Amino acid sequence: MISKSWGRNLFNTGDNKPSSLTVEERSLLYGQDAKECPSNNKDLTFVFSQSRQLDLIELEQLLYSVGWSRRPLRRVKRALDHSMLKVGLWIHDSRFPRLVGFARCTGDDVIEATVWDVAIHPFYQNSGLGKQLMAYILQNLREKRISRVTLFADPGVVDFYKSQGWTLEPKGNRCAFWYST
Repeated sequence: MISKSWGRNLFNTGDNKPSSLTVEERSLLYGQDAKECPSNNKDLTFVFSQSRQLDLIELEQLLYSVGWSRRPLRRVKRALDHSMLKVGLWIHDSRFPRLVGFARCTGDDVIEATVWDVAIHPFYQNSGLGKQLMAYILQNLREKRISRVTLFADPGVVDFYKSQGWTLEPKGNRCAFWYST
């Protein structure tokens, strides 16, 4: 079990200001596709990446921090291997980048996709990072010309997706749809 202090200790940057992130450093640490994520916090730099290797233990800790049950790591790896899009959101630290957000998509890579496992560490929720993660995912799916995206959301986060323009399924409590225009 992860203690409550885990988030405070691991994610507290103290007086250490992030170093400025050059294009070369961003590419080296996070991959060629890395993109900085705008943030209200001027003391932290956040980076999206599809190509940076995900540490399964770090991913498990992130998902556990948002209240999900543990999953067998071999099955998580297999799910990641079969996903068409995997996006990590890291707090940049040149010595120890930390995974604070994640989402993945499955689908046919042509017409339809389904978004799964969207998570932002509780310490960073309500800061706009979840909206930016979803915008990043939808932009990548648009670039692939995918015209229909679905996601399954727990009742507690349905309003989050509804506020972003997702159309809810008829009962309005578990599934949402987005159509490219």
